[in-house]
Amino acid sequence: MHFISDIISQLLHWVQSLGYFGIMLGLMIEVIPSEIVLAYGGFLVSSGHINFWGAMLFATIGGVFAQLFIYWIGRYGGRPVLEKYGKYILIHKKHIDYAEMWFNKYGTGVIFTARFIPFVRHAISIPAGISKMNVWRFTILTTLAVIPWSALFLYLGYVLGDQWEHINEKAAPYVTPILLVALALLIVYFVIKMVKARSGKGTK
Repeated sequence: MHFISDIISQLLHWVQSLGYFGIMLGLMIEVIPSEIVLAYGGFLVSSGHINFWGAMLFATIGGVFAQLFIYWIGRYGGRPVLEKYGKYILIHKKHIDYAEMWFNKYGTGVIFTARFIPFVRHAISIPAGISKMNVWRFTILTTLAVIPWSALFLYLGYVLGDQWEHINEKAAPYVTPILLVALALLIVYFVIKMVKARSGKGTK
């Protein structure tokens, strides 16, 4: 554990040295969870190294490109490649299984809401790529989800300052309502799809 902590510490120092680009690359590479990178980015804002809006811009770019990378792997490499190499970007078989189940059940609209749900959040890009979902639709939905998520953790990191390492405790009261709202939106979306499908059958 001490070895892992040292690696994370070195990576975060790297993020600090690169400023905005460090946040972007940290999210694109995602060797460490995005929440930690964003919270550390918030700390850098509070310490005056960078400003909030610049951090938001580069965090959004990094978050979207990270998911596009996974999307393209899914599109051109398929599930076998991701099962073999996904562990290097913190994606394991169980994540892929969950993501495929959600995508097959709810369709492309799940790309937005799934970004806020554990186990599915990072892997949902895989079935989107495998099914060759329209890349522009995928990018827009991903961006709309990345923006509020990045803003939340940057803000919490800013509020915590040098106590940013306690981000999980600080974020819990916010993440739970977000998860519930995302699930509610998903249910509404699913109900609308069912109603449309039934009405379509009724008109035939």
